[in-house]
Amino acid sequence: MVAIADSGSTKADWAFIEAGRSPIQLQTRGFNPVFHDEKFILSELQGRIGTTIDRTAVSKVYYYGSGCWDDKRKSVVRRALQSFFPNAAFLDVQHDLIGAARATCGADPGIACILGTGSNSCEYDGKDVVDNVTNLGYLLGDEGSGTHLGKMLIRAYFYREFPRDLLDEFRALCPGGKREILDQIYEGEAPNLYLASFARFCSKHREHPFVQSIVGKAFGVFLDRHVLKYPGHRSLPIHFIGSIAFHFRQLLDACCRSRGLQLGKVVKKPIDHLIQFHREQEKLERAS
Repeated sequence: MVAIADSGSTKADWAFIEAGRSPIQLQTRGFNPVFHDEKFILSELQGRIGTTIDRTAVSKVYYYGSGCWDDKRKSVVRRALQSFFPNAAFLDVQHDLIGAARATCGADPGIACILGTGSNSCEYDGKDVVDNVTNLGYLLGDEGSGTHLGKMLIRAYFYREFPRDLLDEFRALCPGGKREILDQIYEGEAPNLYLASFARFCSKHREHPFVQSIVGKAFGVFLDRHVLKYPGHRSLPIHFIGSIAFHFRQLLDACCRSRGLQLGKVVKKPIDHLIQFHREQEKLERAS
């Protein structure tokens, strides 16, 4: 059995595949080794997957996760996976950008972008990531993401820039006012998830001119600061994964077209595409 996981900071989608059988799909909380240790990851796996899947039957694991950008952070996830899947002879832990590229580009060149809780991007040659404009995380970067939208909404609220018809509804999201918000951001366990939670407000009011303006500005910053820096941005399709990109596809398309960019695939959850990718890889391995 082969296990495939795509993990953002909020949630992780899992698929367990065997030749000739339909995949088993499950969901757990997301793991980010920047915020979560080996013990947390293992506990989540035991509680959510251990009761459903025969973990001793898993021989290969492909894990794509946010925060897995260097060996130190990858090793946190790898140790937890090795403990949970004791018979896995092959265990591959990759950054979620690799998963985004494989899910959208497959074996073709392209630019793959993530717009979910956080954001990231890369240029892909059909096999490897060949360029990546640095992502500085939710404090300094994550342009176009849920955390970015959350910060923009909070600033607009406290700087008295909110439209009157949305004011009361947004105020109800933070009854404790400034103190509640700052405590969550500066002292909370997952400030990035807290900020991104406000993006649901944008999704609910996606047709409102105020929300359209905020999201359009956020997308513009992401495209200008990241996508336009890649040498292939004029010739390659620009693919996106993540809930923010998915729910605001029309606006994203308009922002791309205004910059002469070719919008490619927009995928909410890449797990189905990763299943297809790895099934094809398994067939190639058996054929060789």
